Amino acid sequence: MEIRVLKYFLTVAQIGNITKAANSMHLTQPTLSRQLQDLEKELGQKLFIRGNHNVTLTPEGMILRKRAEEIIELVEKTENEFCSIKDEITGDIYIGAGETKSISIISDIMATLKKDYPKIKFHIVSGDSEDLSEKLDKGILDFCIFIEPFVPDKYKYLNLRKKDTWGILLRQDDPLAKKKNVKIEDIINLPILISRQAIKKTFNNNPILNWFGDNFEKLNIAGTYNLIYNAAIMTENKIGYTLGLDRLIKNTINSPLCFRPLSPKLEVEINIAWKKNQVFSKPAKLFLEELYKKFK
Repeated sequence: MEIRVLKYFLTVAQIGNITKAANSMHLTQPTLSRQLQDLEKELGQKLFIRGNHNVTLTPEGMILRKRAEEIIELVEKTENEFCSIKDEITGDIYIGAGETKSISIISDIMATLKKDYPKIKFHIVSGDSEDLSEKLDKGILDFCIFIEPFVPDKYKYLNLRKKDTWGILLRQDDPLAKKKNVKIEDIINLPILISRQAIKKTFNNNPILNWFGDNFEKLNIAGTYNLIYNAAIMTENKIGYTLGLDRLIKNTINSPLCFRPLSPKLEVEINIAWKKNQVFSKPAKLFLEELYKKFK
């Protein structure tokens, strides 16, 4: 497979029309069609379902789309790393992160580096730990910020010396908002929106599952979320109470929402990790040096 052809494939997958995709890439439609047919022959799989006016991906095409995006990302990252080998420090640093207020600590380090090396660029990729660790393992990301639960076995890491607090995001006009904190008995029968990562049972030591204990199975889980902002909108519309971390949704006077911590208090550690034996670009190495200065 050629990188060029993978880019053709991704463009067609995005636009959904071979003629329009060909025009956007300044190719003729027959040339692009032939390249796609050759790709299908090479892989031995049909990648597109061709209609009268558009094309859609087959299940095999969807698999290739995911892999092709990762390949292109890695190629571009590699090209940027070699550009940074020049005397002038320039290049990209890719950081994966779950939703946490502790990103502000990392932002301080970014600001320090940008002051001395203005041509360094930072790219933040949001997601849950499973998705981010996969990207870290494949070299698409340089670093990942992990919120407990975190399995450090295959990584090097530094603790950010900050903790996030679990609690309930709810409406200001809810009777439960009158309390300073909430206990299990307060929420056991309420419709709860919960992070998909928080309830994974693949971790040996999952703080949220440990906090609920046997009561977890009694929870009325109304839905799950990946990004707490979306869950906050659902809470605002009375779909459920969001179980999440503090300080991610700002509480203002005019906000319809407020946050109440769990009782007993549940705090989780925040770590930044990278692959063992990782070979860093110059910008990423400088970033790591700043991390060690601050947290070692």
